[in-house]
Amino acid sequence: MSERSNRGQRFDRLPVTPDERQVPGRASRQEVLDWWNDRFGIPPETFEGYTFWEKGAGKVWIFNGEATDPSTVEAIGMTFLRTRQDHWKPTMRAVQRFGGMATRNVIELSPERARRFAAGEDQQLPEWDGDWGYLIVTHELAGGQAALGVGLYLHDELRSVVPKGSREDLAVIDRE
Repeated sequence: MSERSNRGQRFDRLPVTPDERQVPGRASRQEVLDWWNDRFGIPPETFEGYTFWEKGAGKVWIFNGEATDPSTVEAIGMTFLRTRQDHWKPTMRAVQRFGGMATRNVIELSPERARRFAAGEDQQLPEWDGDWGYLIVTHELAGGQAALGVGLYLHDELRSVVPKGSREDLAVIDRE
């Protein structure tokens, strides 16, 4: 298999810029940083010291540090972003880790709505006047904002895209 093709079971570092891209369709570090900045207002310097890797078609991982040859490991860091689809999608874990720095496309839910979101329920939310697409969903916790995960907002509806296996982890949202 050519070095210029995607290998589903191997980690490859993202190229720094689109001009350095050797694998068609692979995102670059610059594009990833620009996307987080444009979509959520999270500045590129937030990710200084992190490296980005692709394993499979469009599954981007983030790693705090360097790795010389991660091709023999099953995982490196955490999954961060899905890029080879019409709309890029941040992972729940990435939003929980970095979403507190977001200044755009963040929606705060009341305790009841947060419980429903965490349980995987879709909700009518016509009062949202921001962008459509993927949003960072937050809830007030201990006087601050806690990122619950990723929601998809379309046609006045907030869709919960909390993975089934993570719904129980979020079920601890206190009742008022």
